[in-house]
Amino acid sequence: MKEFDYEQDFKTIDFRQHPELYQVGRGEQGVLMVEPYKGEILPHWRFRTPAIAEASAKKIMALFEEYRAKDDFVGMDMARKFIQMGYTRARRYANHKGGRKYDEDRQVLPYHVNEEKAEAAAIFKVWWDKIREDEDYLKRKKAHQTKYG
Repeated sequence: MKEFDYEQDFKTIDFRQHPELYQVGRGEQGVLMVEPYKGEILPHWRFRTPAIAEASAKKIMALFEEYRAKDDFVGMDMARKFIQMGYTRARRYANHKGGRKYDEDRQVLPYHVNEEKAEAAAIFKVWWDKIREDEDYLKRKKAHQTKYG
């Protein structure tokens, strides 16, 4: 897999019109850069409480399925990234008060368990696991990476 290209002109590229320019990358790379998907998904991305996380994850999964129905792999993958980010960010807030993992010297701050955020993270994790086991998604991902890198 080639390195994620952060030098692309993310402000002007419409990745729906140019899916060949989209890179899956590692993890959540590009999640807050790739339009129009960021604008479509971000307003629904929330994890403050378990109830909010559940509604958020369900809405993002509905978008995932809409993108699938439109044969839009880039949208599917961006929805996956937001689901994954819901898990990772909620876990960070579950582990570190205020969500800050590092102090100004880049030392890991003490752990602080927030059960509510841990529950929110667990909700996103269930949906993320479903995507990671989705054979159709995995087939589309492999095809995209083979074709475009």
